Amino acid sequence: MALSHSPPFSRSSFSISTSTKTKTQNTTLSPSSFRTTPAPPLPIHVPRVVPFLSDGFVGSLKPTPSPKPYVRKDTCLVVPPPRGRKLLAVVKFLGGAFVGAVPEVTYGHLMELLAREGYLVISVPYNVTFNHEMAARQLYERFHACFDGLLESGLPDAGISPLEISGLPLYSVGHSNGALLQLLVGSYFDEKLPQANAIVSFNNKPATEAVPYFEQLGPFMSQVLPVVESIPVYSMATSASESTLKALMDTAGSVIQEIDKEAFLSLAKFADQLPSVFNQVREGTSEFKPTPLENREFFMKSYCVPRTLLVKFSTDAIDESDTIEEVLRPRVESFGGKIEKITLSGNHLTPCFQDLKWPVGPLYTPADALAQSLKSLSLNETRVLSRTITDWFKSLDRDS
Repeated sequence: MALSHSPPFSRSSFSISTSTKTKTQNTTLSPSSFRTTPAPPLPIHVPRVVPFLSDGFVGSLKPTPSPKPYVRKDTCLVVPPPRGRKLLAVVKFLGGAFVGAVPEVTYGHLMELLAREGYLVISVPYNVTFNHEMAARQLYERFHACFDGLLESGLPDAGISPLEISGLPLYSVGHSNGALLQLLVGSYFDEKLPQANAIVSFNNKPATEAVPYFEQLGPFMSQVLPVVESIPVYSMATSASESTLKALMDTAGSVIQEIDKEAFLSLAKFADQLPSVFNQVREGTSEFKPTPLENREFFMKSYCVPRTLLVKFSTDAIDESDTIEEVLRPRVESFGGKIEKITLSGNHLTPCFQDLKWPVGPLYTPADALAQSLKSLSLNETRVLSRTITDWFKSLDRDS
Protein backbone atom coordinates (compact mmCIF):
# COMPACT_ATOMS: atom_id res chain seq x y z
CA MET A 1 0.00 0.00 0.00
CA ALA A 2 1.48 3.30 -1.04
CA LEU A 3 1.59 5.88 1.70
CA SER A 4 1.26 9.54 0.87
CA HIS A 5 2.65 12.20 3.13
CA SER A 6 3.47 15.86 3.25
CA PRO A 7 6.46 17.21 1.29
CA PRO A 8 9.77 16.68 3.07
CA PHE A 9 11.08 19.40 5.30
CA SER A 10 12.63 22.16 3.24
CA ARG A 11 15.38 24.36 4.56
CA SER A 12 14.37 27.00 2.06
CA SER A 13 11.05 27.48 3.81
CA PHE A 14 12.66 29.65 6.41
CA SER A 15 16.13 30.80 7.42
CA ILE A 16 17.88 31.18 10.74
CA SER A 17 20.65 33.75 10.97
CA THR A 18 23.66 32.80 13.03
CA SER A 19 26.11 35.29 11.58
CA THR A 20 27.57 38.22 13.52
CA LYS A 21 29.38 41.31 12.34
CA THR A 22 32.64 42.13 14.14
CA LYS A 23 35.30 44.75 13.62
CA THR A 24 38.93 43.53 13.50
CA GLN A 25 42.18 45.39 13.82
CA ASN A 26 45.62 44.33 12.64
CA THR A 27 47.74 44.23 15.80
CA THR A 28 51.01 42.65 16.76
CA LEU A 29 50.64 40.11 19.51
CA SER A 30 53.12 40.12 22.38
CA PRO A 31 53.26 38.17 25.61
CA SER A 32 51.68 41.13 27.41
CA SER A 33 48.70 40.83 25.16
CA PHE A 34 47.70 37.64 26.91
CA ARG A 35 47.63 39.31 30.34
CA THR A 36 44.72 41.60 29.45
CA THR A 37 41.15 40.92 30.51
CA PRO A 38 39.65 38.42 28.06
CA ALA A 39 36.84 39.67 25.86
CA PRO A 40 33.37 38.35 26.63
CA PRO A 41 32.37 35.37 24.51
CA LEU A 42 30.29 35.97 21.44
CA PRO A 43 26.61 35.16 21.87
CA ILE A 44 25.56 31.74 20.68
CA HIS A 45 22.51 31.66 18.48
CA VAL A 46 20.62 28.40 18.98
CA PRO A 47 18.17 27.48 16.21
CA ARG A 48 14.61 27.17 17.42
CA VAL A 49 13.02 23.75 17.29
CA VAL A 50 9.61 23.77 15.68
CA PRO A 51 7.12 20.91 15.41
CA PHE A 52 6.61 19.21 12.09
CA LEU A 53 3.02 18.22 11.52
CA SER A 54 1.61 15.78 9.01
CA ASP A 55 -0.32 18.50 7.18
CA GLY A 56 2.89 20.34 6.33
CA PHE A 57 2.31 23.15 8.82
CA VAL A 58 5.39 24.36 10.62
CA GLY A 59 4.50 25.61 14.07
CA SER A 60 6.05 28.41 16.08
CA LEU A 61 7.12 28.77 19.66
CA LYS A 62 4.41 31.34 20.35
CA PRO A 63 1.41 30.43 18.23
CA THR A 64 -1.43 32.87 18.02
CA PRO A 65 -4.21 31.33 20.13
CA SER A 66 -7.31 30.56 18.14
CA PRO A 67 -10.50 32.17 19.42
CA LYS A 68 -12.49 29.96 21.76
CA PRO A 69 -15.69 28.58 20.21
CA TYR A 70 -17.60 29.13 23.46
CA VAL A 71 -18.54 32.01 25.74
CA ARG A 72 -18.72 31.65 29.51
CA LYS A 73 -22.07 32.89 30.78
CA ASP A 74 -22.70 32.62 34.51
CA THR A 75 -21.89 28.98 35.35
CA CYS A 76 -22.56 27.73 31.82
CA LEU A 77 -20.71 27.48 28.52
CA VAL A 78 -22.51 28.86 25.48
CA VAL A 79 -21.45 27.66 22.02
CA PRO A 80 -23.04 29.93 19.39
CA PRO A 81 -23.52 29.18 15.69
CA PRO A 82 -21.19 30.86 13.19
CA ARG A 83 -21.92 34.56 12.70
CA GLY A 84 -24.66 35.10 10.20
CA ARG A 85 -26.14 31.63 10.65
CA LYS A 86 -29.86 31.66 11.40
CA LEU A 87 -30.69 30.38 14.87
CA LEU A 88 -32.92 27.31 14.81
CA ALA A 89 -33.23 26.41 18.50
CA VAL A 90 -31.58 26.44 21.91
CA VAL A 91 -29.99 23.15 23.00
CA LYS A 92 -29.27 22.34 26.65
CA PHE A 93 -26.28 19.99 26.79
CA LEU A 94 -25.25 17.71 29.66
CA GLY A 95 -22.20 15.45 29.54
CA GLY A 96 -21.45 12.26 31.41
CA ALA A 97 -20.13 11.63 34.92
CA PHE A 98 -16.77 13.30 35.60
CA VAL A 99 -16.31 14.39 31.96
CA GLY A 100 -19.42 16.56 32.26
CA ALA A 101 -17.43 18.89 34.53
CA VAL A 102 -15.26 20.05 31.62
CA PRO A 103 -17.49 19.96 28.51
CA GLU A 104 -15.25 22.40 26.63
CA VAL A 105 -12.51 19.75 26.81
CA THR A 106 -14.51 16.53 26.51
CA TYR A 107 -17.45 17.51 24.29
CA GLY A 108 -16.09 20.54 22.45
CA HIS A 109 -16.13 18.94 18.99
CA LEU A 110 -19.67 17.58 19.28
CA MET A 111 -21.02 20.88 20.62
CA GLU A 112 -19.34 22.79 17.78
CA LEU A 113 -20.89 20.43 15.23
CA LEU A 114 -24.33 21.06 16.71
CA ALA A 115 -23.73 24.82 16.74
CA ARG A 116 -22.65 24.87 13.08
CA GLU A 117 -26.11 23.62 12.14
CA GLY A 118 -27.71 26.68 13.71
CA TYR A 119 -28.20 25.61 17.33
CA LEU A 120 -27.31 27.77 20.31
CA VAL A 121 -25.77 25.20 22.64
CA ILE A 122 -25.81 25.88 26.39
CA SER A 123 -23.74 23.36 28.32
CA VAL A 124 -24.09 23.14 32.09
CA PRO A 125 -20.94 21.74 33.74
CA TYR A 126 -21.50 19.74 36.91
CA ASN A 127 -19.55 17.71 39.44
CA VAL A 128 -20.28 14.05 39.85
CA THR A 129 -22.32 13.05 42.88
CA PHE A 130 -24.27 10.06 44.14
CA ASN A 131 -27.28 12.32 44.76
CA HIS A 132 -28.83 12.52 41.30
CA GLU A 133 -31.97 14.28 42.50
CA MET A 134 -29.95 17.16 43.91
CA ALA A 135 -27.82 17.33 40.76
CA ALA A 136 -30.87 17.43 38.47
CA ARG A 137 -32.51 20.24 40.43
CA GLN A 138 -29.30 22.28 40.53
CA LEU A 139 -28.76 21.85 36.80
CA TYR A 140 -32.32 22.97 36.08
CA GLU A 141 -31.82 26.15 38.12
CA ARG A 142 -28.39 26.94 36.70
CA PHE A 143 -29.49 26.41 33.11
CA HIS A 144 -32.49 28.68 33.43
CA ALA A 145 -30.47 31.36 35.22
CA CYS A 146 -28.16 31.41 32.20
CA PHE A 147 -31.01 31.16 29.69
CA ASP A 148 -32.92 34.01 31.34
CA GLY A 149 -29.77 36.13 31.14
CA LEU A 150 -29.52 35.43 27.41
CA LEU A 151 -33.17 36.36 26.92
CA GLU A 152 -32.46 39.65 28.67
CA SER A 153 -29.11 40.66 27.17
CA GLY A 154 -28.44 38.31 24.28
CA LEU A 155 -24.91 37.20 23.48
CA PRO A 156 -23.07 40.34 22.29
CA ASP A 157 -19.77 38.48 21.86
CA ALA A 158 -21.40 36.39 19.14
CA GLY A 159 -23.55 39.17 17.68
CA ILE A 160 -26.79 37.57 18.92
CA SER A 161 -29.55 39.83 20.22
CA PRO A 162 -32.21 38.90 22.81
CA LEU A 163 -34.86 39.17 20.10
CA GLU A 164 -33.14 36.42 18.08
CA ILE A 165 -33.25 34.05 21.06
CA SER A 166 -36.78 34.84 22.20
CA GLY A 167 -39.31 32.40 20.83
CA LEU A 168 -36.79 29.71 19.85
CA PRO A 169 -37.73 26.12 20.68
CA LEU A 170 -35.79 24.48 23.50
CA TYR A 171 -34.29 21.01 23.03
CA SER A 172 -31.83 19.02 25.10
CA VAL A 173 -29.00 16.53 24.58
CA GLY A 174 -27.66 14.32 27.34
CA HIS A 175 -24.92 11.70 27.23
CA SER A 176 -24.61 8.77 29.66
CA ASN A 177 -25.11 10.17 33.18
CA GLY A 178 -26.16 13.43 31.54
CA ALA A 179 -28.89 11.48 29.74
CA LEU A 180 -30.17 10.25 33.10
CA LEU A 181 -30.16 13.78 34.49
CA GLN A 182 -32.11 15.08 31.48
CA LEU A 183 -34.79 12.46 32.11
CA LEU A 184 -34.90 13.37 35.79
CA VAL A 185 -35.34 17.06 34.95
CA GLY A 186 -38.17 16.06 32.62
CA SER A 187 -39.82 14.24 35.51
CA TYR A 188 -39.23 16.55 38.49
CA PHE A 189 -40.52 19.68 36.74
CA ASP A 190 -43.58 20.41 34.61
CA GLU A 191 -42.72 23.87 33.28
CA LYS A 192 -39.91 25.41 31.23
CA LEU A 193 -39.03 21.95 29.93
CA PRO A 194 -37.45 21.06 26.57
CA GLN A 195 -39.84 20.21 23.77
CA ALA A 196 -37.62 17.22 22.97
CA ASN A 197 -34.85 15.16 24.56
CA ALA A 198 -32.03 13.46 22.64
CA ILE A 199 -30.88 10.76 25.06
CA VAL A 200 -27.48 9.33 24.08
CA SER A 201 -26.07 6.14 25.66
CA PHE A 202 -28.47 6.15 28.60
CA ASN A 203 -26.99 4.48 31.65
CA ASN A 204 -28.28 4.14 35.20
CA LYS A 205 -26.74 1.02 36.69
CA PRO A 206 -26.55 0.42 40.45
CA ALA A 207 -23.41 1.75 42.12
CA THR A 208 -22.04 -1.75 42.60
CA GLU A 209 -22.15 -2.26 38.82
CA ALA A 210 -21.25 1.27 37.77
CA VAL A 211 -18.14 1.27 40.00
CA PRO A 212 -16.36 -2.12 40.15
CA TYR A 213 -15.58 -3.28 43.71
CA PHE A 214 -17.70 -0.40 45.06
CA GLU A 215 -18.56 -2.26 48.25
CA GLN A 216 -14.86 -2.60 49.09
CA LEU A 217 -14.13 1.08 48.42
CA GLY A 218 -15.77 2.41 51.59
CA PRO A 219 -13.50 0.72 54.16
CA PHE A 220 -10.49 1.29 51.91
CA MET A 221 -11.13 5.04 51.56
CA SER A 222 -11.71 5.35 55.33
CA GLN A 223 -8.12 4.23 55.82
CA VAL A 224 -6.47 5.91 52.84
CA LEU A 225 -8.11 9.34 52.55
CA PRO A 226 -6.87 10.72 55.92
CA VAL A 227 -3.33 9.77 54.91
CA VAL A 228 -3.69 11.46 51.52
CA GLU A 229 -5.16 14.61 53.08
CA SER A 230 -2.23 14.87 55.48
CA ILE A 231 0.30 15.11 52.65
CA PRO A 232 1.48 18.75 52.34
CA VAL A 233 1.36 18.69 48.55
CA TYR A 234 -2.29 17.60 48.61
CA SER A 235 -3.16 20.38 51.06
CA MET A 236 -1.41 22.96 48.88
CA ALA A 237 -3.14 21.72 45.74
CA THR A 238 -6.63 21.76 47.24
CA SER A 239 -6.18 25.21 48.78
CA ALA A 240 -4.61 26.85 45.73
CA SER A 241 -6.57 29.85 44.54
CA GLU A 242 -7.54 30.45 40.95
CA SER A 243 -4.95 33.22 40.72
CA THR A 244 -2.29 30.78 41.88
CA LEU A 245 -3.33 28.26 39.25
CA LYS A 246 -3.23 30.96 36.59
CA ALA A 247 0.26 31.96 37.73
CA LEU A 248 1.37 28.36 37.39
CA MET A 249 -0.17 28.26 33.94
CA ASP A 250 1.73 31.40 32.92
CA THR A 251 4.95 29.78 34.08
CA ALA A 252 4.21 26.64 32.11
CA GLY A 253 2.91 28.53 29.10
CA SER A 254 5.98 27.88 26.98
CA VAL A 255 5.54 24.15 27.46
CA ILE A 256 1.80 23.68 26.99
CA GLN A 257 0.89 26.45 24.60
CA GLU A 258 -1.74 24.57 22.65
CA ILE A 259 -3.99 24.18 25.73
CA ASP A 260 -6.47 26.93 26.51
CA LYS A 261 -5.60 28.20 29.98
CA GLU A 262 -9.24 28.33 31.01
CA ALA A 263 -9.64 24.74 29.88
CA PHE A 264 -6.57 23.78 31.89
CA LEU A 265 -8.13 25.37 34.96
CA SER A 266 -11.25 23.36 34.21
CA LEU A 267 -9.14 20.22 34.24
CA ALA A 268 -8.02 21.16 37.74
CA LYS A 269 -11.69 21.42 38.70
CA PHE A 270 -12.21 18.02 37.09
CA ALA A 271 -9.68 16.54 39.53
CA ASP A 272 -11.36 18.34 42.42
CA GLN A 273 -14.36 16.01 42.09
CA LEU A 274 -12.42 13.02 43.36
CA PRO A 275 -12.09 14.02 47.05
CA SER A 276 -15.83 14.72 47.22
CA VAL A 277 -16.70 11.33 45.77
CA PHE A 278 -14.20 9.57 48.03
CA ASN A 279 -15.67 11.33 51.06
CA GLN A 280 -19.18 10.19 50.15
CA VAL A 281 -17.93 6.62 49.88
CA ARG A 282 -16.03 6.87 53.14
CA GLU A 283 -19.11 8.21 54.92
CA GLY A 284 -21.07 5.12 53.96
CA THR A 285 -22.76 5.97 50.66
CA SER A 286 -23.68 2.66 49.11
CA GLU A 287 -26.09 3.58 46.31
CA PHE A 288 -27.23 6.39 44.08
CA LYS A 289 -30.13 8.54 45.24
CA PRO A 290 -32.73 7.83 43.94
CA THR A 291 -31.86 4.22 43.17
CA PRO A 292 -32.11 3.03 39.56
CA LEU A 293 -35.34 1.18 40.41
CA GLU A 294 -36.85 4.30 41.98
CA ASN A 295 -35.87 6.30 38.89
CA ARG A 296 -37.61 3.88 36.55
CA GLU A 297 -40.79 3.94 38.64
CA PHE A 298 -40.67 7.73 38.74
CA PHE A 299 -40.22 8.00 34.96
CA MET A 300 -43.26 5.76 34.40
CA LYS A 301 -45.43 8.15 36.41
CA SER A 302 -43.97 11.62 35.87
CA TYR A 303 -41.88 12.00 32.70
CA CYS A 304 -43.52 14.69 30.57
CA VAL A 305 -41.26 15.65 27.64
CA PRO A 306 -43.37 15.02 24.53
CA ARG A 307 -40.65 13.88 22.09
CA THR A 308 -37.69 11.65 22.95
CA LEU A 309 -34.95 10.18 20.78
CA LEU A 310 -32.90 7.33 22.25
CA VAL A 311 -29.47 6.90 20.64
CA LYS A 312 -27.42 3.79 21.30
CA PHE A 313 -24.11 2.65 19.77
CA SER A 314 -23.24 -0.66 18.18
CA THR A 315 -20.43 -1.33 20.68
CA ASP A 316 -21.51 -0.22 24.15
CA ALA A 317 -21.63 -2.78 26.93
CA ILE A 318 -23.11 -0.40 29.53
CA ASP A 319 -25.88 1.13 27.42
CA GLU A 320 -29.42 0.71 28.78
CA SER A 321 -31.42 2.36 26.02
CA ASP A 322 -33.56 -0.74 25.47
CA THR A 323 -34.52 -0.85 29.15
CA ILE A 324 -35.43 2.81 29.37
CA GLU A 325 -37.43 2.57 26.13
CA GLU A 326 -39.69 -0.03 27.77
CA VAL A 327 -40.11 2.29 30.75
CA LEU A 328 -40.77 5.51 28.83
CA ARG A 329 -42.89 4.36 25.89
CA PRO A 330 -46.18 3.72 27.77
CA ARG A 331 -45.81 6.98 29.67
CA VAL A 332 -44.98 9.10 26.61
CA GLU A 333 -47.73 7.60 24.47
CA SER A 334 -50.25 8.13 27.29
CA PHE A 335 -50.17 11.90 26.74
CA GLY A 336 -49.79 11.82 22.95
CA GLY A 337 -46.02 12.02 22.82
CA LYS A 338 -43.62 9.97 20.73
CA ILE A 339 -40.45 8.04 21.47
CA GLU A 340 -37.95 6.85 18.85
CA LYS A 341 -34.77 4.80 19.01
CA ILE A 342 -31.81 4.49 16.68
CA THR A 343 -28.56 2.51 16.72
CA LEU A 344 -25.41 4.12 15.31
CA SER A 345 -21.90 2.83 14.70
CA GLY A 346 -19.61 3.74 17.59
CA ASN A 347 -19.09 3.18 21.30
CA HIS A 348 -19.81 4.82 24.63
CA LEU A 349 -17.05 7.41 24.11
CA THR A 350 -18.04 8.43 20.57
CA PRO A 351 -19.60 11.74 21.77
CA CYS A 352 -16.29 12.65 23.44
CA PHE A 353 -13.94 12.29 20.47
CA GLN A 354 -12.08 15.51 19.69
CA ASP A 355 -10.59 16.76 16.43
CA LEU A 356 -7.00 16.92 17.67
CA LYS A 357 -3.91 17.30 15.51
CA TRP A 358 -1.79 14.16 15.16
CA PRO A 359 1.91 15.16 15.08
CA VAL A 360 4.30 12.89 13.22
CA GLY A 361 8.02 12.93 12.66
CA PRO A 362 9.91 13.53 9.41
CA LEU A 363 9.04 9.98 8.34
CA TYR A 364 5.41 9.03 7.84
CA THR A 365 5.25 5.54 9.34
CA PRO A 366 2.59 2.83 9.19
CA ALA A 367 1.81 3.64 12.83
CA ASP A 368 0.99 7.22 11.81
CA ALA A 369 -1.24 5.93 9.01
CA LEU A 370 -3.09 3.60 11.40
CA ALA A 371 -3.53 6.30 14.05
CA GLN A 372 -4.88 8.81 11.55
CA SER A 373 -7.21 6.21 10.06
CA LEU A 374 -8.64 5.39 13.50
CA LYS A 375 -8.98 9.09 14.27
CA SER A 376 -10.78 9.66 10.97
CA LEU A 377 -13.16 6.77 11.67
CA SER A 378 -13.93 7.98 15.20
CA LEU A 379 -14.52 11.57 14.09
CA ASN A 380 -16.81 10.36 11.33
CA GLU A 381 -18.91 8.49 13.92
CA THR A 382 -19.13 11.69 15.98
CA ARG A 383 -20.23 13.63 12.89
CA VAL A 384 -22.89 11.01 12.16
CA LEU A 385 -24.14 11.36 15.74
CA SER A 386 -24.35 15.14 15.41
CA ARG A 387 -26.12 14.94 12.05
CA THR A 388 -28.59 12.35 13.41
CA ILE A 389 -29.51 14.62 16.32
CA THR A 390 -29.79 17.80 14.24
CA ASP A 391 -31.80 16.05 11.51
CA TRP A 392 -34.19 14.82 14.18
CA PHE A 393 -34.52 18.31 15.67
CA LYS A 394 -35.24 19.73 12.20
CA SER A 395 -37.91 17.09 11.62
CA LEU A 396 -39.64 18.31 14.78
CA ASP A 397 -39.69 21.85 13.38
CA ARG A 398 -41.32 20.57 10.20
CA ASP A 399 -43.93 18.63 12.15
CA SER A 400 -44.91 21.60 14.32
